Amino acid sequence: MSKGFFNVPKAVNEPVKSYAPGTPEREQVLEAYNKMWNQQIDVPLYIGNEEIKTGNTKTMSAPHDHQHIVGKYHLAEKSHVEKAIASALEVRKKWSKMSWQSRAAIFLKAAELIAGPYRAKINAATMIAQSKTVHQAEIDAACELIDFLRFNVEFMTQIYKDQPISDSSVWNRLEQRPLEGFVYAVTPFNFTAIAANLPASAAMMGNVVVWKPSDSQIFSAKVIVDVFKEAGVPDGVINVVYGDPIMITDTILASPDFAGIHFTGSTHVFKDLWVKIGTNIHNYKTYPRIVGETGGKDFIVAHPSANVKQVVANSIRGAFEFQGQKCSAASRAYYPKSLWNAIKTELEKEISTIKMGAPDDLSNFFTAVIHEGSFNKLASYIDQAKQDADAEVIIGGGYDKSKGWFIEPTVIVTTNPKYKTMETELFGPVLTVYIYDDEKWNETLELIDTTSEYALTGAIFSQDRYAIEEATKALENSAGNFYINDKPTGAVVGNQPFGGARASGTNDKAGSALNLLRWVSPRTIKETFVTPENYRYPFLK
Repeated sequence: MSKGFFNVPKAVNEPVKSYAPGTPEREQVLEAYNKMWNQQIDVPLYIGNEEIKTGNTKTMSAPHDHQHIVGKYHLAEKSHVEKAIASALEVRKKWSKMSWQSRAAIFLKAAELIAGPYRAKINAATMIAQSKTVHQAEIDAACELIDFLRFNVEFMTQIYKDQPISDSSVWNRLEQRPLEGFVYAVTPFNFTAIAANLPASAAMMGNVVVWKPSDSQIFSAKVIVDVFKEAGVPDGVINVVYGDPIMITDTILASPDFAGIHFTGSTHVFKDLWVKIGTNIHNYKTYPRIVGETGGKDFIVAHPSANVKQVVANSIRGAFEFQGQKCSAASRAYYPKSLWNAIKTELEKEISTIKMGAPDDLSNFFTAVIHEGSFNKLASYIDQAKQDADAEVIIGGGYDKSKGWFIEPTVIVTTNPKYKTMETELFGPVLTVYIYDDEKWNETLELIDTTSEYALTGAIFSQDRYAIEEATKALENSAGNFYINDKPTGAVVGNQPFGGARASGTNDKAGSALNLLRWVSPRTIKETFVTPENYRYPFLK
């Protein structure tokens, strides 16, 4: 094949816009926000070429103003899910045979639409639906999503380009076939980019998809659908349903044509899905691909040589950006006794400057958690920490749900390294700190490795290279993404492929070719040019 056959545009990371006062993007996103805030949208099911309104609806509201209704969405019945499966399988007949160049062109166009005419809209929708600040929306809904689409095209070309050895007598080829059936995409509320990437990455490789977004993200998911339609994704390639997650999942997993699941969400739900797939395994036409990124109890450990200001700044960013609702967010920290007074003073000073409120006030660093269930869970753990003898709430600890689901950035200090908030994923703005004796550095590394069932992200802060190497080796299995002198959040597509093991998922590394390989089934073709006409080998003569 000629080089030109693989001459797709070189993927580069989308620059993050600043939204500083006076910039055009600041005016554009606020204009889009106000427009979307003051209208109510009606979100249908997207099945084949139909937009179905069932009449059975739920309303959508913003986490930072839960009485303000921004729209409604329609709930699917079992018949709609079955129709989505049938639609996907029918469309597969053409989509799976479309050239990869044409598929690539569609998703590259989607990236350009988000980079340009849809940027303000998708960011504003994410600010409203998920209560993200403009910066958090920009690095997610715009930049990361653009990067997923562009880099996945590049990774796809690399996969197709990788061919086996041939010689003058034999031509060996490797085809990357779409999976035989359909893929089920289940996406979370917290990242618009993940919501788009889970169905798009499978579709890019020639698969058809039934997509169930999180109920709390449907408002911004609607913009994703609009982008994909304008980019040219054919009807029925990605079918979108909302409603009872158990009914939808049971219906999908009962289909003999179920070929894979692309999941991001809770560990408990993912394990239940795995059990159901195992129970149904004899019904499937093929072994389903199971790809999941789940929870995290992510850590920061500071060595006695660490720079205090760096530790504090990155603890705050790692724990409290997007209200701690990142699977990679720092939720447990291990600080040395020799630095604790300085770290505590700096934490108290810096956190006191954090402004909390609605995301359309661009001076706010911090907004609301996603819904009342999350609010109540976090409040209960904070209240318990206030009562427990082995824990103390030293910063924050307040909460208010009168207007929005607001939880203050909270720091708990515990004398018990296995305290419940050191082990349990809370998914909110709560950082629990354990103070270790400086001379127990190695014991502390072992403690970090054995405290949590999760292994998603972690970070070490140190100016001592020996300590960095010790931690990197001791914590080899504690984090799929390990950071040295940086916060444990913010993986960039093409730079830090993302995923963890243990109870954190299958570690198939979104943002790399490793993930795309899960959505194809290779076929090896050997063509012999001069075929033998005698069965006898030379040793028989």
